Amino acid sequence: MTTIVWLRNDLRLADNPALADAAARGPVVPVFIWAPDEEGDWPPGAASRWWLHRSLAALDAALHRHRSRLVIRRGPALETLRALAAEAGADAIVWNRRYEPAAVDRDSTVKRELASCRSFGASVLREPWTLATGSGEPYRVFTPFWRALCAMGEPDEPLPEPALHVPEVWPESLALADLDLLPDIPWDAGLAEEWTPGEAGARERLDDFLPRAARYEGDRERPALPTSQLSPHLHFGELSSRQVWTAVRNAAGHAAEPYLRQLGWRDFAHHLLYHFPHTASEPLNIEYWHMPWRHDPRGLEAWQRGETGFALVDAGMRQLWERGWLHNRARMVTASFLTKDLLVDWREGARWYWDTLVDADLANNTLGWQWVAGSGADAAPYHRIFNPETQATRFDPDGAYAARWLGHGPRPAPIVDHAAARRRALGAFEKVRRSRGSRGRRPAPGRSRT
Repeated sequence: MTTIVWLRNDLRLADNPALADAAARGPVVPVFIWAPDEEGDWPPGAASRWWLHRSLAALDAALHRHRSRLVIRRGPALETLRALAAEAGADAIVWNRRYEPAAVDRDSTVKRELASCRSFGASVLREPWTLATGSGEPYRVFTPFWRALCAMGEPDEPLPEPALHVPEVWPESLALADLDLLPDIPWDAGLAEEWTPGEAGARERLDDFLPRAARYEGDRERPALPTSQLSPHLHFGELSSRQVWTAVRNAAGHAAEPYLRQLGWRDFAHHLLYHFPHTASEPLNIEYWHMPWRHDPRGLEAWQRGETGFALVDAGMRQLWERGWLHNRARMVTASFLTKDLLVDWREGARWYWDTLVDADLANNTLGWQWVAGSGADAAPYHRIFNPETQATRFDPDGAYAARWLGHGPRPAPIVDHAAARRRALGAFEKVRRSRGSRGRRPAPGRSRT
């Protein structure tokens, strides 16, 4: 009764439903398959590959403590799983679900082609198809989605680490280095200083946050103050959403609500991407297909380098480059500057974030950029254009965040006049607004549940 556990963005032993199911049946062969070509238009970016290498190493070390090991192969996934099943004498293959369009399509094919496959929910609090409006449609607005999610009650208690039984014969494995995930040029010192990928590092980060969880509402808008910084651990599945929910709820009680709401936003992002898979590269609201974005390579490069002349924008972009992460307020301000002050297509920003963020998550990335750009679900009104100087005064009043990432030396002059840029953006959005009514919204194609 040997079972192959196909691990992807669930790189943990505790609260891993697929692993627990396999362990209850008999011997387990944990497998990771590197198949970036099967990720559609979104293979892992450079920062994600850096994290993945270390997370896989940590997982393999944890498995060795259970007398087990991680088998590493290159794709394609279907042929690789078929070969592994034959080599291991496995009679079942299990995995935890993903919700990105390419992953859903690939997993559906695998389930159709291979016998004795089973998938589990492990990444979100509630599966995307379990919540719907009164008319049976997917949610497009967060608040009613959140109410519906809360009405379903507290998540189940997280599962403990299972006892693992090992097979008599192990399939051959590649060395982790064979995947060539690490950069040739050593640009990653700042990432190594900031992060400890892996399940143990995730638990340490969570334990560090819990004493501050009750203060989250008061601290969360100040980029100079620490937040949970759990997003990369959640993305790679080193922690589950329900592990975090349970721990924060137990630590902070009713004061946990503001933070738990952020986990709700994460579920909302996956709900949207699952039901509207085109939104990773196209606006949810079809009228924004006609948004008059500007081609501005110099402005885009200044934004990427953190050289716009606006302190909060530049500090955020420098933090992103050096640490592979940035505070949520800084994400909104930097995204607003690109899409509204520079009027550069949100997809340009989404691509840059995808390559530089250690928590690059297609669902969250898509929701965030379309929210700021005004083209997505629950989007910011088109006239909401963050003034980067006002934002800095309000959320970094003593300049501590800017000083940390920019130093105290001279800074470049602003590359745009914000007032003039705001008028230009309002004119562009007004054209889009007037087009409403003549165009509908693109319907959601049906999805299979993998």
